[in-house]
Amino acid sequence: MADTAWEWDETLYAGSARHYSVGRMPYPRGLAETVGKELDLDGTGRLLDVGCGPGSVTLLLAPLFASAVGVDADQGMINEARRRTGEAGITNVEWRHLRAEALPADLGTFRVVTFAQSFHWMDRPLVARRVRDMLAPDGAWVHVGASTHQGVTGDDVLPYPRPPWQQIDELVASYLGPVRRAGQGYLPSGTPGGEGEIMRQAGFACPTRIAVDQGMVVERGVSEIVSAVFSLSSSAPHLFADRLAAFEADLRHLLSEAARDGRFAERRRGIDIVIWRP
Repeated sequence: MADTAWEWDETLYAGSARHYSVGRMPYPRGLAETVGKELDLDGTGRLLDVGCGPGSVTLLLAPLFASAVGVDADQGMINEARRRTGEAGITNVEWRHLRAEALPADLGTFRVVTFAQSFHWMDRPLVARRVRDMLAPDGAWVHVGASTHQGVTGDDVLPYPRPPWQQIDELVASYLGPVRRAGQGYLPSGTPGGEGEIMRQAGFACPTRIAVDQGMVVERGVSEIVSAVFSLSSSAPHLFADRLAAFEADLRHLLSEAARDGRFAERRRGIDIVIWRP
């Protein structure tokens, strides 16, 4: 293997957008209720969702604001977000194909800026400084930490088998190699940490940490798990190139063998919210 260093590139989630709505478990209403209560949101002000993907958090929180803007570096994600907006009949959201590093991009001032499963892909010190200047004096940065493509492990009895995630990971590795892929590069050590120090250096303080405990059991079909795999940067469709059809066939065979009546069950993971104020 050549260079294992990773730098952002536009192929990071190429081909994954259409799989998000199917393969990622939706955020619970409790997330919106928790954020709304903590920040006294009353339908006024503006929301900015950075790295919005297909709008999962944007559309959930938009009713708490007068207007919302979702920005993402992947055009496919923005297209999917627009499609979902039309289906939901939501009219107060604007979508922009834009890298976070290009902010403020004349977008104005916001009451709340959210990052959900996205900040680690960015030039974090730069983005944190720029977002701080975009917040209203009483504004807040909301970081949503979650893993929505798969549930928690455990040995409690569920109505259907759990998806065979270990075997899925092994199958992905047999096609793409043992080192985690990301766009045109690799992430041998995973995504970076140290967010707290970055936020403090950018002028944020007094983080409030809230756990939204889900715990509920959801049933998922074979196609949903297939889409969950393709929704990940480490197994995005483009990475398989001309072996994509073969991989999907092997994946579906693995899942069909492990499922009962084509179904799986998982217990949802909890969600961690960290609210920073300038």
